[in-house]
Order: sequence, then C-alpha cells, then structure tokens
Amino acid sequence: MLFFVVINLIGTIPLFASITQKIAKKEHNMVPKTTVITAGTLLMVFAALGTQILSIFGITISSFMITGGILLFVVSIELLTHGAWRFGGTVSDDSGVVPLAFPLLAGPGAITAVILSYQTAGLIVTMLSIAIVIGITYMVFYSTRTIYRILGRRGSLIVSRIFAVLIAAISVQYIVDGLKTIQIS
Repeated sequence: MLFFVVINLIGTIPLFASITQKIAKKEHNMVPKTTVITAGTLLMVFAALGTQILSIFGITISSFMITGGILLFVVSIELLTHGAWRFGGTVSDDSGVVPLAFPLLAGPGAITAVILSYQTAGLIVTMLSIAIVIGITYMVFYSTRTIYRILGRRGSLIVSRIFAVLIAAISVQYIVDGLKTIQIS
C-alpha cells in the first residue's frame, strides 16, 4: 500500500494526460510502456542492490531517507500548488522517462520505500509488490484518457492535490525517521 501512495498513481494522471494529450494514439500507447519499464527497472534494481549502491557512494539509508523526503516534499509542493509537474519542458520521446518514470513514479521516496521494504520484508515480497504496483500503473496509464474524462480536469486536480498532501506527510515522515536514525547512530 505504501508503494501506491508514494508512487501517487492517481495523482500523476493529470500530468500523464497533459503530457500525452497532443500526441498521436500510437505514441500515446508507447509512453505508458516506457514509463513502467523504466520505473519498474529502477525500483527492482534498488530493491536488489540499493543498499550496496548507497554503500559504494558512502551514503547511509538515513541520509537517503532525508534527501528522498526533501525531494519528495518538493514534488508534493509542486503538485499541491500547481496541480501538475511543470519541469521537464515539452513532450518528447523521453516523456515516459522524465518526469513520469523518474522522479515521479520511481523517485527518491519510492526508492527509499523499496530499500526499506527489502530490509523489512525481503527481496521476494518487495519484488512482487513492485510488479503488482507497476502492472496496475500500466493499466491505469493505458486507460488514462478514459479515466481523465470520467474525473474531468477539476476532479483530477482535486485527487492530485489530496495525494500531494499525503505525499508531503510521507516525505516529512521520511525526514523525521532519517533524523531519528542518525541520532541513534
């Protein structure tokens, strides 16, 4: 459940719709594939090797939690105040990678959640959780035009802002937990 909240699938629908609304249907269908493959790969790499990657760079999980919390907070403020992600420029072939796959779906908050899930629940449970969330994400993104039509622009913005507040709270919790862990050490 944490992955669903941190990934903010529903909250990214307005962004996904705005990025893909002016592209052809064939290209529109490629963006969800690119997005979920990139995000899923990033999350699975960090599930399997996240602790080792951090140790190579001399980064503690506490520092990564604090950094992830800060960056996730910035994303939540952006979504809360503007209702969309404004950074990244125009639509391109890389739209599925930036900003959708990274930093929104597989950003610092999700990566931190994956590393913590691996440490607490193990690799199999973490990989299965990632696969489920990424699979659902693909289905939702693939049918975004229908969902966006049902919610409408205003409904999507309301949902996005509610999730932005939840993301902000999770980001603050990451920072608090990271600080607590640093103080204990």
